[in-house]
Amino acid sequence: MYKAIFIDIDGTLRNDFGEITQRTKNSIKKVVESGIIVVICSGRPIESTVEVSKMCFASEFVITSNGAHGYNYKENRCIFKNPMKKEACIKLYYLAKENDIGFVMNTEKGRFITKPTDKKSDILLDEPIESFVEKIDVMQCLLQDKSFEKIRDLKPEVEKIENVGIKNQSKALTNPKEKIREVTYYDVADEKTSKGFGVENMCKALNIDLKDAISIGDDYNDVSMFEKTGLSVVMGNANDEVKTKAKYETLTNNEDGVAVFLEKLLSNKHPVINEK
Repeated sequence: MYKAIFIDIDGTLRNDFGEITQRTKNSIKKVVESGIIVVICSGRPIESTVEVSKMCFASEFVITSNGAHGYNYKENRCIFKNPMKKEACIKLYYLAKENDIGFVMNTEKGRFITKPTDKKSDILLDEPIESFVEKIDVMQCLLQDKSFEKIRDLKPEVEKIENVGIKNQSKALTNPKEKIREVTYYDVADEKTSKGFGVENMCKALNIDLKDAISIGDDYNDVSMFEKTGLSVVMGNANDEVKTKAKYETLTNNEDGVAVFLEKLLSNKHPVINEK
């Protein structure tokens, strides 16, 4: 009997129009009502991850910043966290500043930015980075710009910084066939951080054996989840390399692949589309 399901957001829960369909929401609600804990696991900061969790009737538990932070939003309680080293945050800040690109920090206090955005919840950094990191733990940094070339060319410099790693990035940076979007980015977090790290720590906190957990995702940053859980499910829209990392494949995010899987799980049928 599975006790927890960890689900990615973009490319998994959401379709290519940025929507979470009513069918998907209903299927998650039924799973939760059956007694299974559904945890949204994302590279996003707390606020937007919690918003999605509430929207799709998942549990009060969320994993944010690519696994760096586990949080219970009903109790406003940190379950676990793996913040970045202060020195690494400072180096990334100045690298972004010197190259005139956007710099974002995910924290327990919110999402801090160095360049204004259209998101009302974003908080403009109004003090030196050195004093900021002494007071607030940074779970993840995001470097972003409208110039694909600028972000692409800066990547080797980011990779030289000690104690951090790129956890997720615009697909066009790893696949030349992918369309270049309006904004190109990468997420940078502590070297130990991964979604698999987050899943493992959340299961410990909930007293759930990893073999009794399911993970569902579509991209490279979801592979570490696949490696930890008893059952791993990849979306039909994932690339071929990511598909080889999961045990089962469902339909695409535009075909309600998450809902299809969950409906089969609840009906006690073989909960897969294709077995690897």
